[in-house]
Amino acid sequence: MNFILEILGGFSALASPEVLAYMIIGFLIGTFFGAVPGLTSVLAIALLLPITYSLDVVPALVMCASIFMSGMYAGSITATTINIPGAPSSMMTSIEGYALMKKGQGANALGHAALGSMIGGVVGALLLIALTPIAAKVSLLIQTPGKFSLILFALVVIVISQRDAIAKGTIATLLGIMIATIGIDVMQPIARFNFGTETLVEGIDMMPLIIGTFAISEILYQAQQSRDPLTIDANTRNLAPIRRKDFLPSWHEIREIGFFTYLKSALIGYFIGVLPGAGGSMAAFVSYAEAMRKSKNPGEYGKGSREGIAAAETANNSMCGGAFVPMLMFGIPGDPTTAIVLGVLIINGLQPGPRLLDTQLDLIAPMFASLLISALILIPLTLYLLGPYFVKIVSIRKALLYSCIAVVALVGSYVATYSPFQMMLALVFGILAFFLRKQNYPTVTLLLGFILGPDLEQYLRRALSLNDGNPLTFLTSPDSLFFLVLTAIFFYFMVIRVPKTPKI
Repeated sequence: MNFILEILGGFSALASPEVLAYMIIGFLIGTFFGAVPGLTSVLAIALLLPITYSLDVVPALVMCASIFMSGMYAGSITATTINIPGAPSSMMTSIEGYALMKKGQGANALGHAALGSMIGGVVGALLLIALTPIAAKVSLLIQTPGKFSLILFALVVIVISQRDAIAKGTIATLLGIMIATIGIDVMQPIARFNFGTETLVEGIDMMPLIIGTFAISEILYQAQQSRDPLTIDANTRNLAPIRRKDFLPSWHEIREIGFFTYLKSALIGYFIGVLPGAGGSMAAFVSYAEAMRKSKNPGEYGKGSREGIAAAETANNSMCGGAFVPMLMFGIPGDPTTAIVLGVLIINGLQPGPRLLDTQLDLIAPMFASLLISALILIPLTLYLLGPYFVKIVSIRKALLYSCIAVVALVGSYVATYSPFQMMLALVFGILAFFLRKQNYPTVTLLLGFILGPDLEQYLRRALSLNDGNPLTFLTSPDSLFFLVLTAIFFYFMVIRVPKTPKI
């Protein structure tokens, strides 16, 4: 009880005009970086890292927390409006949100994304405040074999969620895993699959693949679909003026989604966030797949499911709260953003560990409060004030819109790596993804294979090396067996028991 009261005392720090101003500035920066493809919250905090040298620790951490929350939410903006996720965690939102956008219901889709983000962010922050000591102990129960089985579970769920293209989804996933093997071996300092070139020794960076797979391929796809690239999209030419109340989800839609769906997605997101390295992408995908499995209308998924948007956005924002747990308790970042926040802590002389909460809780508590306030107030406020401008993105002429996106995307891929070669790779992957899309291969699974592949390989090899190469360790470890059984359950209910939805 004393722990919770001391954490809640951190809210008084936000009453300071200076600290409040840094929180709002951080939220706006995170919204911009999260919405622009290639500019993520990770990059935002990394670019602002030198500024933290001149800031007190409380404003610096408050600013980082608000960037984290807003960056996670803002990825849904371009994912919905132009089918280009601003962040990897918004990939599932792009599937459902853009489908609604093409039906002229983009404002409604953005409203559901914001509502889910708000609920998930609030639940995640509250769970962080209440359960940090307990959650830290639970995360230690997941050993190396369990981590492998968890990632395998995520990949299987992602593939089987492509109900009408499981075979193609498997191929795309394996292709992503193969691309991820290029560069330095995950266990030994040996270059592999670099084809004798020094430029590939560093491997393939995630940002060019994300930008190529979504931004560049979408530009090529839209250019092929549009007969006149100088015109405005036919789906938006005759849209009625967008009113701010159009962004408010109706009570009927919220009831159809169900309170339990929001709560379950928030819990999934939080506890996946607690697992080191899992991140918002895995939280969104697992929650999305679980919502599809339990949905009364699974046929709507892929065609504009509000339930799918709610599940994915609730989970990825709830993950923000969970990701702070391993970082604060053990110095193990829960995702890339908290890895940068860890640097901010160290710069300011704060050493992660159990004693941090005992001796310097007054410095950490405002960061928790910033997470909660960013989700509870700033997300709905931002949508209400700027929502109509978000939707108007698609009223820009396609030639101008996609030309600007192409420039920003390529510049973003360069800024993320400072490598012209990686920038060229964004073009290569964009062309590859374009042809995959033409053959109905789900490019989402390619990217997920790339993101999760290195960890899958690392934990597999590490678990085998620790057990003399005996694969039975994955069945004898309780945590690993739990996730393997969970994988079998999902496969049964989503593939064997539920008939495939016919294509339209």
